[in-house]
Amino acid sequence: MADLSRNQLVLCALGVVAVLLLGVRQLGRDDDDGAAGAPAAAPAPAPLRVEAAEDERVIVHVAGAVRRPGVYRLTASSRVDDAVRLAGGATRRADLAGLNLAAKVEDGRQVLVPERAPAVAASSGGTGGSSEAATTAGAAAATAGPVNLNTATLEQLDVLPGIGPAMAQRILDHREANGGFTSVDELSDVPGIGDVRMAALREQVRV
Repeated sequence: MADLSRNQLVLCALGVVAVLLLGVRQLGRDDDDGAAGAPAAAPAPAPLRVEAAEDERVIVHVAGAVRRPGVYRLTASSRVDDAVRLAGGATRRADLAGLNLAAKVEDGRQVLVPERAPAVAASSGGTGGSSEAATTAGAAAATAGPVNLNTATLEQLDVLPGIGPAMAQRILDHREANGGFTSVDELSDVPGIGDVRMAALREQVRV
């Protein structure tokens, strides 16, 4: 009878332990369900992005004595020097002293790089000779008149304002390909001769 009582006590103890374990497990499930059912935290609002003034863009036309004339897009904080560099840099005939490279570029404006005026070759015969040569050259230029586009040589075209050796060769190529010029206005058909150059050349050439 005493052995039976001890067995019963053991069974009772085991039952109590089992009940406690089940209770603990159930409590754990309730906690999980409560956490799962809780409303999700609202996502943090995305930060508002403010565009810096430096990100604004401007469009300018770079013309004149640069290697790649054209229309370019730059940041609003860019300078004229940046526009000239973007256009391939100034040519050897450029007169950068006549241009403010530090100025800011403005949207819709033209950056015109001027060319140096062709130098008059001086005579080596002293001061009097130099003065005489300059006078003779000036008189010759005055009497020569406009250059004939259909008969001019590369050297004659090269000395025209805004025309270098490369542009002079383009004019000759265009003349040969089209059988000559029928009017001065056709000069604007030559690649690289825009409104600015055309205005400077109109009184210097003829057909």
